[in-house]
Amino acid sequence: MIVVGGEALIDLVPVAQPPGALVPRPGGGPYNTALALGRLGARTAFCSRVSADGFGEGLLDGLRAAGVDLSLVQRGPEPTTLAVPSLAPDGSAAYRFYVEGTADRLFTLPPALPAGTRALALGTCSLALEPGASAYEALLRRESGRGLLTLLDPNIRPALIGDPTAYRARFLGWLPYVSVLKLSEEDARWLGGGVSDWLAAGPSAVVLTRGAQGLSVRTREGAQYEVPARRVAVADTIGAGDTVNAALLHRLSALPAGDPVDWPSVLAYAAHAAALTCTRAGAEPPYAAELSG
Repeated sequence: MIVVGGEALIDLVPVAQPPGALVPRPGGGPYNTALALGRLGARTAFCSRVSADGFGEGLLDGLRAAGVDLSLVQRGPEPTTLAVPSLAPDGSAAYRFYVEGTADRLFTLPPALPAGTRALALGTCSLALEPGASAYEALLRRESGRGLLTLLDPNIRPALIGDPTAYRARFLGWLPYVSVLKLSEEDARWLGGGVSDWLAAGPSAVVLTRGAQGLSVRTREGAQYEVPARRVAVADTIGAGDTVNAALLHRLSALPAGDPVDWPSVLAYAAHAAALTCTRAGAEPPYAAELSG
């Protein structure tokens, strides 16, 4: 079992016609990661607080359809968080968020994760917005102490971070509890520091997504690998990084304890999955059958 913790929200995605129209689509980095894992065939549970409004019901319907376990989902009457992406010509997205008083901010620490849980993934808005951020941080520390594989994707949203200095310090405090740190080049620039510093703080590997340049990894032992991105017709990049999270977790969590990681193969699998996501509008990760060729 892989547990993904964090927000589920609605992306109001711009469409060409009619001009100025926005189409609601399920989103949120952790939600997209859980959805992608379910579509890839991994046993997955989503750990969050989700609104009881219509958007919240639709979000959970999407996870159910992907076979994701919802036993860790908390419900509340508060509204669903909304995100409005603006798309650049290359398909990349910047976001405005509507987060005041929304359900996912009120997440509380669950007493336990399901038996057989092997990995935990956290990131994005859930680690930036209190009071839920402290509960997710406590979950990370507790489950890392139990020996779980942990993946952190900070997926920085500057508009949600009121005190960048405090957030950067807090990020460094998470690293001793992280097995794999995955982040984009944009995240890395915003956070400052460098891969060597982060590896020294705790993670066994740092995976960097580099857009059209592909993926790279550096390990604590000093190994480095790169794979190119697959060339596709890009609709947008929404959810591509979250799909990388899912692909990494799917492959890494299946390894017997102590077995070496075939990083070139793992990265190539993640690049393939992310490329397919980029061919579709909104966060629409692929199914396992689409990656079999």
